[in-house]
Order: sequence, then C-alpha cells, then structure tokens
Amino acid sequence: MEKRNLLIKDEPFIQHPFIVSLVLIVGFVVMDPFHLGPLGNHEFRPVKHDIAPYHQVMKNWPRDNLSRLGLYGKSEFKDQVYGPESLEFDNLGRGPYTGLADGRVVRWMGEELGWETFAVVTSNWTEKICLRGNDSTTAKQWKHEKTCGRPLGLRFDKESGDLYIADAYYGLLVVGPNGGLATPLATHVDGEPILFANDLDIHNNGSIFFTDTSKRYNRVAHFFILLEGEATGRLLRYDPPTKTTHVVLDGLAFPNGVQFSKDQSFLLYTETTNCRLRRLWIDGPRSGRVEDVADLPGFPDNVRMNEKGQFWVAIDCCRTPAQEVLSHNPWLRNIYFRLPVRMSLLARAMGMKMYTVISLLDDNGRILEVLEDREGDVMKLVSEVKEVNGKLWIGTVAHNHIATLPYP
Repeated sequence: MEKRNLLIKDEPFIQHPFIVSLVLIVGFVVMDPFHLGPLGNHEFRPVKHDIAPYHQVMKNWPRDNLSRLGLYGKSEFKDQVYGPESLEFDNLGRGPYTGLADGRVVRWMGEELGWETFAVVTSNWTEKICLRGNDSTTAKQWKHEKTCGRPLGLRFDKESGDLYIADAYYGLLVVGPNGGLATPLATHVDGEPILFANDLDIHNNGSIFFTDTSKRYNRVAHFFILLEGEATGRLLRYDPPTKTTHVVLDGLAFPNGVQFSKDQSFLLYTETTNCRLRRLWIDGPRSGRVEDVADLPGFPDNVRMNEKGQFWVAIDCCRTPAQEVLSHNPWLRNIYFRLPVRMSLLARAMGMKMYTVISLLDDNGRILEVLEDREGDVMKLVSEVKEVNGKLWIGTVAHNHIATLPYP
C-alpha cells in the first residue's frame, strides 16, 4: 500500500512533459557539453558579491545632466597611443608618460618629436612580436601579452626620479630617469606568483603598495573575475631595503587602483567587482582598520589625488538592477552566462551600456564633482584621471587615445 501511494504521488510530475523538458534544458545549459555559451569549457565558479544595494546607491548619486565631459572634453593623440591606462609626469614636469597595450612605456616629447619609447618591462620585447598599432587593444594582442608585458599603474619617485611600474604579467618593476629596460622587483609573494599586478603608490618611507587583482586569473581573463565575483585579490607591499614582498590585505574582489592620502595616514583602494572605494588606515590609532569610503554607481578603476588632497575616481558606469539580481544569485549567473548567446548580447539584455563617469571625492567620501560622457564623445571607457596644472588627463585601457578637459 505504501509503495502504491508513492507511485500515485509521482505520477503528476511524470505526466507534465513541460516540466521534464524544462529540467532537461536547464541541465543541458548548465553542463554546456558542446561549449556553445560564452564560458566555453571554462570552470565557472560564481559566488555572491558583497555589494551595496543598487537603488540605495543610485538614489544618492548626483548626475551630470549636461554630460560635460563629452561636451567640453577633447580627444587627443588618436591612434598614437594604445590603451593608455595610467598617466604620469616626471619631476621636471615632462610628460605625460603612459603604459601601452603593446608592452611599452612611452613619453610625450612635444608636437615636434611626438611620442618616444621610454621603457619596456622585459627583454623578450621585440617590434616584430609586440608592435601591432591599433590592434594592440583588441584580442589580436592577447596571445602576445605574456611575452610583451602590459604596463598598467605608473608612479614616479619624486626624489630619485625612478619610475615604478605595475605590469600585469611581470609584477612590480622600476626603471631609472633615463628609461630603458625595467628591473623586476617583485614577481612572487609567499612563494606564490603575482598573477595580475595592477596599480601602485609609494609611501614616504620608500615602501611600494600595489594590487594583485587575482590569484586565479590574469589580465586577459579579467572578465571572469567580474562574472564570478571571486575574491582572491591582494594588496601587497614591497620593501626596498630588504627586497621583500608582503601581503597587507587578501580576500579582495578585483582590487584595482591605489592612492595614499596627502598626509599618508591612509591608503585608498578600489574594488572593481563590488563597485566601491575603501580605505586602509596606515598610521594612528586606527592603523590596520579597513573602512568603506564610498559606494559607486559603476565599476571603478584607478584613483588619483590632486594637489588639494581630493581624489579623482575613474568609473565605468553604470550598474543595473538586473546585474544586482545576478550578483546576489550565483546559481542564476551559472545558468545565464552559459546560454548559447554572445556575451555582448547577454550584457545588453541586462541593460548594460557602459559610459565614462569621473568623480571627485574628499577623504570622507563626500562627492564634490561628477563629470560624465554618456555618449562616449571623447571617452567611452575610462581607467584614470590625473589633474595637472588646470587640466584633467584621462586615460583608458580600452581605446587608442587620451582625453583632456580644462579644470576647474
């Protein structure tokens, strides 16, 4: 009798072919045996994000209704620089210097001389393998990045004139004021490789703090870091006197830009996946404490300080409600990104139309300025904002130009 009742209870499910078909389809999508989805045969392991509520952030974030960056900004050096992420000026005011997707660090020498190669990060670099012009920021360069290098964050030591470089593949390096082949300083920490060095800043005592974005993925695979929400990134410190590298913070979700405060009592860093700016106290009674400074409307890259001690944050905007649903439901992400549809179409279905937002914040996270380029007139995707002598210099890891804007 008990067995018969069990069969009767099972019959309704068996007699609904729609439910059976749905289960089979979902199982097929998740397994993706023919690698039809954008993840292919990738071992995708999504996790829940630690991200502020979408409506709470967007309600409190001011908008630039005039899109002033697009209206008043200027696109410069088109097709002369390729993916210029970080922008620096040396002790004599020369520059900008910037790292390119073809593996070089270049310097602007003025209208007459143009751009010159200042440094490379590896002796493996050759023109034949690495120089690909405008294709440097496309997938055509990806298979060469490990060989050629990908210099990202740049910082000058104001006393020595040395240029420190965070390279996505070759770790932390330094090159002298005259340029040339950079010297590697840190490629491993605690016996593990530094897989994705991203940005850096220099403390007054000579220590260099820099980010290692992931222990699982390199720069070419950076999109998987965002899709999974994985948090294996680290903030590292290199100490020149002992030539040792230490882990300062770990378990970070796409740690990216770093910037000391004017008095160097704290270090700001961005977490791209979680759309936020955070602070690590370095000195004083709160030393070692980590705090949230600002929740952001999009995905931040670098953060840079101006002469007043305020902070420019480069943001690829904006988050969407659909993206928030996926961020809180890893199981749903596991299905969605395995659909046999191109990634660009999946992103569009989520309402993702990225554009540039640059924001100026004080050291308490109060928003002082918001400049947007909603139509991508001068900059579609942004990586850094550097304020120098009444002008904003705006870099991008994705495109082949630099944008400028008089400010204030």
